[in-house]
Amino acid sequence: MNTTPRAVVLLSGGLDSATCLAIARDMGFETYALSVAYGQRHAAELTASKRVADALGAREHRLARVELGQFGGSALTDASIAVPEDGDTGGIPVTYVPARNTVMLSIAMAWAEVLDARDIFVGVNAVDYSGYPDCRPAFIEAFQAMANLATKAGVEGHGLRIHAPLIELSKADIICRGSALGVDYGLTVSCYQADDSGRACGRCDACRLRRAGFDAAGLPDPTPYQHRNG
Repeated sequence: MNTTPRAVVLLSGGLDSATCLAIARDMGFETYALSVAYGQRHAAELTASKRVADALGAREHRLARVELGQFGGSALTDASIAVPEDGDTGGIPVTYVPARNTVMLSIAMAWAEVLDARDIFVGVNAVDYSGYPDCRPAFIEAFQAMANLATKAGVEGHGLRIHAPLIELSKADIICRGSALGVDYGLTVSCYQADDSGRACGRCDACRLRRAGFDAAGLPDPTPYQHRNG
């Protein structure tokens, strides 16, 4: 009988979630990777999620679908809202997707119950993305409390744990941690407006944070860019 503990890992295909998957594996979990098509404007990250799941030995990789794009309200789901390329302007960025992390964690919670898994990993980060309300430690704590009120496992005393191991790390720290665990960041896609081949624009906030993270970590950036000066 296999007694290895199971964990559901939310895997977008980006740098942070890939690191999260590697951390869960390093902690001894049998990992089940969950990606969510929520109506994002490009599918390059989802394609990358399959590559990352395979490379990091996930036991299974599932793609769930929920159409948050029908509501719009974010530059990541609504083509009429431009992805910003001029840096942080303060406040909550237009790349915030309303309810995204709440919905994705809820789907992960459902699969964890079916798998008899007690642990869920999510790659939220409050340092680089402090403007997103659903990336804060208080949100993670509140969701865990809710999960243990809302599930059969929680009611029966087998509570779920929500792990956010990157939440207080800088981008450079995340890259160093993942590199030490063997993450191939060339497989990942972080760009908000990547092309169909997964090449990054080099101009959006996600690209800038990613490139600055590699620079600060003193490691080469393996990101393919659409433009030579990306």
